[in-house]
Amino acid sequence: MTDRGNTMCKLRCFLRDLTVTLLLWIYFTIGFVVFFLPFYLGAFFFKSSPEAAFQRLNHYFYRGLFQLLRLLMPALTICIDPALRRLRGAVVVSNHHSYLDPLLFQSIYARQATIVKSGFFQVPIFGWLIKTAGYMPASAEGLFGELMLQRMATLREFFASGGVMFVFPEGTRRPGQPPGKLHEGAFKIARRCRVPLAVVRLRSTERVFAPGQFFFHTTDPVTIEINLVHRFDNAGDLSTAELKLATLEVFNTV
Repeated sequence: MTDRGNTMCKLRCFLRDLTVTLLLWIYFTIGFVVFFLPFYLGAFFFKSSPEAAFQRLNHYFYRGLFQLLRLLMPALTICIDPALRRLRGAVVVSNHHSYLDPLLFQSIYARQATIVKSGFFQVPIFGWLIKTAGYMPASAEGLFGELMLQRMATLREFFASGGVMFVFPEGTRRPGQPPGKLHEGAFKIARRCRVPLAVVRLRSTERVFAPGQFFFHTTDPVTIEINLVHRFDNAGDLSTAELKLATLEVFNTV
């Protein structure tokens, strides 16, 4: 291919990435305000306990996002383990490659919760959404101590209703790197609530939306995989250290 041909090919790829990125951000902003915000407001003002309604709305919103992403990226395949779809009343721990990862879990489960960096609770609108949805702050310091206690008090009821809490125990995105140090929060919750701990392996989300990038990468064929690779049904009988070590071993072997 000539230099001119290479330049034109790169330009077409850039314009495609730009178009898809803008359409997805329009869905995130205008689409949210027009099609979803009225339902969030209705649940907030007219339901005595809007937590479950907010979680379901999050589920529908992000399921719509991935349907749109598939439509705009015909070369994208998303393979979700059927056993993972059937999972209920459990804590899920997963590796973390991209900002798409938590959105993918929200698109899978209608009743879902997670641990969120505490600073996000102070972001206008977004902080209201995640707080009302029952998500848990990562830190119990300062103003977040009372919120943490409130969330811990309702977790058993959440799991009993079939809810799934997904957590990225490394605490940060690490595409292409070996597993890092695991934080204890998810393992302590599984032990305390005596629910199964499921270990999940995510692949290739960073090839669609890489850390530190604004544009989605839309031109190359990509297969995103999310698999349930191990399940500790006896998590309540193991120590936190044992659960962390066993999970790290699973991460290192898949």
